[in-house]
Amino acid sequence: MRVIPSVRSFLLALIMLAVSAAAFAQIGISITIAPPALPVYEQPPLPAQGYMWTPGYWAYSQGDYYWVPGTWVMAPQVGFLWTPGYWGWGNGGYAFNEGYWGPHVGFYGGINYGYGYTGDGYQGGRWDNGQFAYNRAVNNVNVTNIHNTYNTTVINNTTVNRVSYNGGTGGVTARPNSQQEAAAHERHIAPLAVQTQHAQAALANPQQRASVNQGKPAIAATPKPGAMNDRAAVPAKEAGAPYKPAEKSAATEPTRNDVPRPPNASEKASAPRPENTPRPETAHAAAPQPEKASTQQEPKEAAPRPEAARPVAAAKPENESHGQSQARPEAAPRPQTEARPENEPKPEKETAPKQAEARPENAPKPEKEAAPEERRQQ
Repeated sequence: MRVIPSVRSFLLALIMLAVSAAAFAQIGISITIAPPALPVYEQPPLPAQGYMWTPGYWAYSQGDYYWVPGTWVMAPQVGFLWTPGYWGWGNGGYAFNEGYWGPHVGFYGGINYGYGYTGDGYQGGRWDNGQFAYNRAVNNVNVTNIHNTYNTTVINNTTVNRVSYNGGTGGVTARPNSQQEAAAHERHIAPLAVQTQHAQAALANPQQRASVNQGKPAIAATPKPGAMNDRAAVPAKEAGAPYKPAEKSAATEPTRNDVPRPPNASEKASAPRPENTPRPETAHAAAPQPEKASTQQEPKEAAPRPEAARPVAAAKPENESHGQSQARPEAAPRPQTEARPENEPKPEKETAPKQAEARPENAPKPEKEAAPEERRQQ
């Protein structure tokens, strides 16, 4: 009976080791767009002995990258170091490999996070007789308060750039060596609760999103986890590279294609307007045509009256009084109407049928009255 519980505990331990090994591989979703470059910022002062530097990184949530500030974190136990997380290309996308605590620093993509994390191992400090000693060459340490320090120049064996991902187009081409692969199989501790809360606080701050800060976060580093509003928190000096919101353009391209469609409709509506603009000119050009028709005969004047009866009638007497001196003496039909009584036989042959066509519609009686008057004059 005692053998069965021991076997169960042994199997449980194996499962936990397998889970822990898988937990520090790739987590989260795969993103087709690489994260922005690492911003340029200064490290806040070391708050107290025992804190270790954890560099900032770009995380992803809700369709956007956001910056998790670098911060000082108390080591979970003596002898453990922090291996930063990193973005790596694989299976057609970028996946985030979560950081972890362990006795040795493992592979973190060859990313040069700075302040001792040059892309290969950690040169910002070391454990010495149960105490952590800080390298003043790469850490912001106040030697007045912190005495366990040393000064060793750090030489970067990798190309110094601000690239924040491994593999893919433009990514770091580093690969884990045998020591780093061995470190990946050691006993690890997942990110502490204060580190998880620190990342959640960054996610809750809209200013940390790449779409808002353009790769230059307002809070680049903090003295302690979650101390976003601390006086010692530092902003980024500049973006590591010109920000290209590729993930947003890819996400919003269909909507942007939809957005111009209504303006295209309005542009189509505005396109005929310049065509319609000459049409009122042709309408105005058509306005003098009834005036010319009015100068010829009165029946044609009645045709434009349904279109604009009153304005045309109002303009005609003015044109009659003033137009004779300006433009209408060339063809003055109305003085001919005054001369009709002098030359009666010609207007009877030319205009009588026209008057007979027009007057029976409007005034049939004046034709009968005009006949006796003409006879008396003869």
